[in-house]
Parts: sequence; C-alpha cells; structure tokens
Amino acid sequence: MQQATLKVNGMSCQHCVNSVEKAVKEIGGSARVDLKNNEVTVEYDENKLSLDAVREAIEEQGYDVA
Repeated sequence: MQQATLKVNGMSCQHCVNSVEKAVKEIGGSARVDLKNNEVTVEYDENKLSLDAVREAIEEQGYDVA
C-alpha cells in the first residue's frame, strides 16, 4: 500500500469530507481528510490505482488538488 498526502483547496465542511472520502473509496482507495490543514491523506494499492486517478476523483467532486 502506498500513502500520500495531497493539498486540497475548497473543502470547508463535513459534506466536503464525506464527498472526498467517498470518491476515493469508490475507486478502490481510502482517504482521511484534515479540514484544518486542507489535506487529504490517501492510501492506495499502486498496482491497481494511480495517484493521478486519486487526484482526478477528488477534482471531479469540485475541489482543487494542488
């Protein structure tokens, strides 16, 4: 399992947390959101999922991944 922390702008509430966590889970990873620091720590199997795919899933929810 790989782990990465991404800066994600635009998150402000529990709905944002739920949206990001659900989006990452749906593509086969897991996410832990830190609203205070605008960060998302993701865990994923690099044999099944790329970090670019994780970024794309988060961006599709309307957030900006730095």
